[in-house]
Amino acid sequence: MSGRKLDIRTVTLHEIKMGFRNPWAFTFLSLFALFSLSLVLIQSRAAFGIQGYSHMMGTLMNLILYLLPLMTLLLGSVSVTSEKEEGRWQLLAAYPISSASFLIGKYFGLAAVLLSIVGVGYGLSGMIAAMAGQAASMQASVAIFVFSLGIILLYLGISLLIGTMAKNRWQALTLSVAVWFMTILAWPALLIAGLGLLPYKWIQPVLEFLTFLNPAEFLRIFTVISVGGGSVFGPAYYQWVKWAQQPFGSGLFVLISLLWLAVTLVISILIWERGRTRD
Repeated sequence: MSGRKLDIRTVTLHEIKMGFRNPWAFTFLSLFALFSLSLVLIQSRAAFGIQGYSHMMGTLMNLILYLLPLMTLLLGSVSVTSEKEEGRWQLLAAYPISSASFLIGKYFGLAAVLLSIVGVGYGLSGMIAAMAGQAASMQASVAIFVFSLGIILLYLGISLLIGTMAKNRWQALTLSVAVWFMTILAWPALLIAGLGLLPYKWIQPVLEFLTFLNPAEFLRIFTVISVGGGSVFGPAYYQWVKWAQQPFGSGLFVLISLLWLAVTLVISILIWERGRTRD
């Protein structure tokens, strides 16, 4: 790297190389391959070839939410925190590289590693299931795959934010588990407890606003609606079902996701740059 300017591409390629050398990556790859194979077999044995949303698809999406967000948060936050803890960032800061280029490069590199893990995991499980005569329906497989990619891309932005705030790996691990617990496990209970304290006319608008603050819930609801299962949410999400089924619904969903990601990245860059200035 000496003698040349470091840019996003350089950081991305370095992060990909380091990511595939990380034992955690192969551990998660093995775990996700086994996990996705189990999902495919459950999916196919449960008459999942029926088009549209089913209770089984909802169960599979919930199972994915137990693993993918946590995996993404841990890998991303520890990768960023280790740069500070092991002194690599102090070395890189001597080169002409901006905080934005560094963090965006890390995001692209980590995204490539995580998407490779998911792609290989689903690919291997799909081939094994097909050879066993247990292939799942295309609509369900595509919906779950896109849902998984969305979870990775949005939670990776959160992981960078955690990594910039944490002072060491243990703090990053603790914050990652806390975010995963709050957005995945405790979210329904928090909603019920919080909304129960509000006047009735405030419940629906507050519920819709809070849904945007949880990427897992936001992605889950849109995915369910996109495969025709919007009725399971009841009248509280009528506006969501209405806009999601419009011709511009998918475009608006992508726009909101990009906005969500941009906010987390911008805050991460500002925090990182502030720390760089202090150093």
